[in-house]
Amino acid sequence: MVDTKTVTRREISYASLDKVAADAERLVAGGAATSGSWSLGQILEHVAMVMDKSIDGFEVWPPLPVRLVGRWFLKKRFLREGMPAGFQLKGPLAKELLPPEVDPQQALDHLCRAVERLKSGQTRAVHPFFGTLTLDESNRINCRHAELHFSFITEP
Repeated sequence: MVDTKTVTRREISYASLDKVAADAERLVAGGAATSGSWSLGQILEHVAMVMDKSIDGFEVWPPLPVRLVGRWFLKKRFLREGMPAGFQLKGPLAKELLPPEVDPQQALDHLCRAVERLKSGQTRAVHPFFGTLTLDESNRINCRHAELHFSFITEP
């Protein structure tokens, strides 16, 4: 297992979903490697899966105390400062959100479709950790989530 707090990571910030997609396209075109436990394809696929679930809804929800902490204390912080590394998905949540190995180009195609869905959609599902989000908050949370995972992709 990789210590996500000590590996080399990029410092990135995405102002829009389009910036997420553009960076992903550049990284795939350059054959970028990763510094964490996941491959480039897995990172892109995971981010795309979460984007889709922002619209379609999540099947698994954390326990109520975790949801309350997310809604009351972490939502504004994560929107403002980004998401920290080191959280490990376990149990049913891992089954829902951990992608198998996937070709980077296939994952990129999925990510681009997910970005377009978010940009064109006017509704969002309730987030299992952050609760009801506005369209802007949902898009920003997805950018912060992409920043976290894409920070483990090294420059090509």
